[in-house]
Amino acid sequence: MLDLIVSTLTQGLIYALISFGVYITYTILDFPDLGVDGSFPLGAAVTAVMLVAGANPYLTLLAAIAAGALSGLATGIIHVKLHVRNLLAGIITQTALFSINLQIAGSNLTVDRSSDTIFTAAPTMALFGGLSLLARKLAVTLVVVVVVKLVLDAYFRTKSGLLLRAVGDNSTLVTTLAKNMGNMKILGLMISNALVALAGCIVCHEQRSFSATMGTGQLVFGLATVIIGITLFRRLSFVKGTTAVIVGSVLYKACIQVAISVGLPANLLKLITAALFLLVLVCSGRKGEEIIHA
Repeated sequence: MLDLIVSTLTQGLIYALISFGVYITYTILDFPDLGVDGSFPLGAAVTAVMLVAGANPYLTLLAAIAAGALSGLATGIIHVKLHVRNLLAGIITQTALFSINLQIAGSNLTVDRSSDTIFTAAPTMALFGGLSLLARKLAVTLVVVVVVKLVLDAYFRTKSGLLLRAVGDNSTLVTTLAKNMGNMKILGLMISNALVALAGCIVCHEQRSFSATMGTGQLVFGLATVIIGITLFRRLSFVKGTTAVIVGSVLYKACIQVAISVGLPANLLKLITAALFLLVLVCSGRKGEEIIHA
């Protein structure tokens, strides 16, 4: 039972990185970025190839972040520079990334057990070597997520971060300040997709595998966790949005785990995810567009 709890917490924290990304695009930018479903496996594909080639596992984190940022840059350019509607821009990027991911790592790629990951590399063992592998995964993931959360919170307090938040809330203000709203959108998309790709990277480390279809449904997951977090803490103004989505991610993963534990087959996982998302929307009294700027 303890192992199940630790595993669920680990998964919830890993996928909280997706929630961070969706929080930025939907709640802050008012941008329905469907490219998320492509950025997630992109991070995993880059990671799997690098691990198989014997690269330093910590470098894969930076590589995945860079790849995800490029993905967001592509979506931003298509939308801002080529004047394609935001929804279509995300669809175009998502579709292109499916082929790109296949070119990078094929349809499936497994990382050999002899290859080090961020959970087994020497620096990690020096810090958490006394823990079991399951507990070590939780500890490392918690460190990564907390660091990302603190960096995001600090960034949102900077001038650039405040301008980014203003893009969705008051785009006129951004223009009045002689700032290019389009460039701020591109920056936000780059940050968002970088975080989503980082989640894919850590999942690859945790599962030691990549699949071309692993990105399916990640946008739905991210939206559900954002809604759960915002709904739970909407009356507590002192709780930051980044904290709320972490809690939402863990709770959502826990719900899925409970559904599987009571006997629902694993091949119905996507159906369970969709059903939970619908339930969250109905119970929260939100129908989709209301999550923006909540």
